[in-house]
Amino acid sequence: MIVAIDGPAATGKSTSAKLVAQKLGFTYMDTGAMYRCITLSVLRNRIELEDEKALKLLIQEMDIRFEKTNGTLVVRLNEEDVSTLIRKPEVTSYVSAVSALPQVREHMVNLQRQIAKDQDCVMEGRDIGTIVFPKAEYKFFLIADDTVRAKRRQLDLQAIGENKTIDELVEEIRRRDAFDSGRFHSPLRKADDAIEVDTSKLTIDEQVDFMVNRVKNH
Repeated sequence: MIVAIDGPAATGKSTSAKLVAQKLGFTYMDTGAMYRCITLSVLRNRIELEDEKALKLLIQEMDIRFEKTNGTLVVRLNEEDVSTLIRKPEVTSYVSAVSALPQVREHMVNLQRQIAKDQDCVMEGRDIGTIVFPKAEYKFFLIADDTVRAKRRQLDLQAIGENKTIDELVEEIRRRDAFDSGRFHSPLRKADDAIEVDTSKLTIDEQVDFMVNRVKNH
């Protein structure tokens, strides 16, 4: 069974998906972290996005894995723990551009389908219910007010020692939304059969319980 949780940044997708997976006993897959790993590699290797040959080679040599250490999900890129590095502002500001590249998305979609092939998964991202698993049994699309999202993003940044104003973050969020929704390949959009969940005034527990109950009762 696949539970797809899509939506724009800072709507609570990652935190909710982890808890939904935990309560259902499913495997959690952070697809956003996978795209951030590629972005980190692109930045480190100073690869131009127009250099398709270099990108292809980079993707082929990448090994992305998730593992739990003391109850915490660790993201490993070629054996290195990059869990914090992939959340840095420079990666965040570039990940949409990298994610929009056709060969990057094709590789990631194939990898995500392969990982989820023989297990129950909760997957979160921007195109899980529309492109990766259009026939997912349950689809949720999370939204939230821009200012609420900016405040959440600010807390995430402060946790890794970064500081930005709410106004700066609102602008970044809106710019990223426009890019993700307007890209040609796998744009951010709500699947016709997805259930919309406005998390602006919901606690994490409330939005998680809503999704878990929906799955269990239907």
